[in-house]
Amino acid sequence: MPPSKSTKKFEKNRLHDVLKSRKVVGKIKQKQQINAKRKQRRAQDNEPVDGVEKPNGIKSQSKDPKDSALGEMSMDQFFQGGFQLPEMSKKSTSKTKTGKRKRTPIPEDAASDSDEEMAEAPAAEDESGSDSESGDDAEAHKEQLAALADKDPEFYKYLKDNDAELLDFAEEADLAEIDALSASEDEKTPRKKQKSAKAAKVESDEEAEAEAEDEEEDEESGDKEVTIKLIQKWRSSMEKAYSLRAMKEVALAFRAAAHLNDDGGKSYKYSISDPNAYHEVLVTALQQIPKVLQHHLPVKESASGKVRLSTDSKKFRTLTPLLKSHTVSLHHLLENLSDASTLRMTLESMLSLLPYILSFKKIIREVTKVVSSVWADSANTEATRLSAFLVLRRLVSIADSGIKEAVLKQTYQGLIKGARNTTVHNIQGINLMKNTASELWGLDPDVGYTTGFAFIRQLAVHLRSSITNKTKDSYKTVYNWQYVHSLDFWSRVVSAHCESLREAESGKESPLRPLIYPIVQVTLGAMRLIPTAQYFPLRFQMIRSLLRISAATLTYIPLAPALVEVLSSAEMKKLPKPSTLKVLEFNTSIRAPKAYLRTRIYQDGVGEQVAELLAEFFVLWARNIAFPELALPVVVMLKRWVKAMSKKTSGNRNAKINSAIALLVQKLETNSKWIEEKRAKVDFAPNDRAGVEGFLKDVEWEKSPLGAYVIGQRKARDQKAKQLEAARKTEDKKRKEAKEQDAADKAENFGDSGDDEDMEDVEDFSGEESEEDDE
Repeated sequence: MPPSKSTKKFEKNRLHDVLKSRKVVGKIKQKQQINAKRKQRRAQDNEPVDGVEKPNGIKSQSKDPKDSALGEMSMDQFFQGGFQLPEMSKKSTSKTKTGKRKRTPIPEDAASDSDEEMAEAPAAEDESGSDSESGDDAEAHKEQLAALADKDPEFYKYLKDNDAELLDFAEEADLAEIDALSASEDEKTPRKKQKSAKAAKVESDEEAEAEAEDEEEDEESGDKEVTIKLIQKWRSSMEKAYSLRAMKEVALAFRAAAHLNDDGGKSYKYSISDPNAYHEVLVTALQQIPKVLQHHLPVKESASGKVRLSTDSKKFRTLTPLLKSHTVSLHHLLENLSDASTLRMTLESMLSLLPYILSFKKIIREVTKVVSSVWADSANTEATRLSAFLVLRRLVSIADSGIKEAVLKQTYQGLIKGARNTTVHNIQGINLMKNTASELWGLDPDVGYTTGFAFIRQLAVHLRSSITNKTKDSYKTVYNWQYVHSLDFWSRVVSAHCESLREAESGKESPLRPLIYPIVQVTLGAMRLIPTAQYFPLRFQMIRSLLRISAATLTYIPLAPALVEVLSSAEMKKLPKPSTLKVLEFNTSIRAPKAYLRTRIYQDGVGEQVAELLAEFFVLWARNIAFPELALPVVVMLKRWVKAMSKKTSGNRNAKINSAIALLVQKLETNSKWIEEKRAKVDFAPNDRAGVEGFLKDVEWEKSPLGAYVIGQRKARDQKAKQLEAARKTEDKKRKEAKEQDAADKAENFGDSGDDEDMEDVEDFSGEESEEDDE
């Protein structure tokens, strides 16, 4: 929508003045708030210490009016009023010199109380030490500007051109007070060390003069080229003296390096054109800044994993602008990096900075988003994704419940986003995400339960809407890879943290155990939403998720009926047609293509899956005292099916599948007889719960008849999978070599054609010259 006529008129005539007046009023209000805060802090610092008496000869009230006026005014009034110090009498001066001086608390930033430094808004805002006030205001301000950019982009562009400060945030913070803090750190050096280091002091004075000259030159020129020598100088200061001033300069250079390829047109204190200098800036900032911060602001970690950091100290308040600026630069760098080693180094540096930025809620949320995107990106290497996961894990370990919940939600969103498509090439990366993310939910089970229940409820709502809405495509909200991976992920969460052995060691149930029931119910409902042969692969995927829950938590889930339904379908009963299609990958499929239906290759694959899953289901209860009664109905149905399919006149006439099912029936009957023999020797009644649960606890499940059969089947499948993987890699390698050869042939043909044309041009040119010579 174009701007109205009145809007254009306002922008032309009055907008500039309005913005200017708003800025002036804002600075005045800001200065008043700063003065009020500093007055309060000065009053607290200048209060007399309890138990310390005043020196003899010094009275509380002075007869001199100048002295009384000086005593009544505050520190800020003195610097603002332009008063001159009254001349002290020689008598009082001599007493002050000869008497023993008593140290009183001296504010470290007394030199930074000038009007010029008070006008530096970003640094003064951050001195409050709390992010709740300024951070929330900045966040609201940023949201308003974002809405303005969408609503009226022309006005937003005008603001960007004429009032860029309004759009700048934490990264552009002023870091001037760090120099004063660094100077105060130098003043706190003990006298003994000062006496033993006079030569070093002379050198440091010379270096300080050189640095002052450099800073004056920088202010005159506007920016400075970063060189290897300058970086080495900074690095040496940070390694040997833990210099805050050098850290500030490195942070400013790192900010310029992070925005090196930006098109925003922003100017920075330093400029970088040398690739080697760019690399050194990154390495120095990522490695040394966390070390310097740890030296000046040590982080203490308790045995329970909680970190302790003094955020109310003057030093932390002074370093707050640098922390915010450097973290925003890291965030920007993570968004634009593609090199694996640099990504890992950046994530490791971010991991060290997490305790210092926990109080910056807005920055933490942005960092969580970009780190989760790195973790969920399948293009990154496995080592890089694990480094990103360590950052997320550290956040969940040390943060409060609000940040934990935000991290868990962002991690789940990244998982769902990264699992949109599943192929044989990225299935390992998706499994890596599910296994690592499931660990986060166990770090704080109470927060994990609330977030997990909300997400599982969302899956149930999607399932209910698919059942109630009778539209043609309503099932697509459930029958997709994201939904399947979500259910599989929650099965991994409860399997990892509700394991029976772990609960027995801790002596109490996991807070996540109540999630088992809704997960199982939603999975069973989604499994039977469309019971057609085309979605048998999806059913098998969900049955594997439920088997994982049942094996880890010892929860009985009736899965045999869902598998017997597959055998009872027309796809498995009728005679298949021959086909030359390749074997369908059930591990990376949730829907069979129509070309596979009623084919021999698909029927063989479905039959193998049913036999495997039935064996995996019954082996969970192979040592249970009720196994014969559990297996009997399934054995009867499977015998009937094998008998019907083995007839010469009817049935599927698939000897491979029929023999596999018959072998499974034989193993089930053998295991039932083994259990009957064992339980015939017991001396407890069925109502003895302890005796029932302790039945055959000392016997390993692999030694049961059904367990030995399952172990052999697993080994055969693993060997077959390795052969298929080797064949796939060989095929991919040949395909890649063929592509490279084709590209080389095309380039060679292009070069030959170009050479032939050049030769023809030369021959034509020489022929023309010979004709001219003849004439």
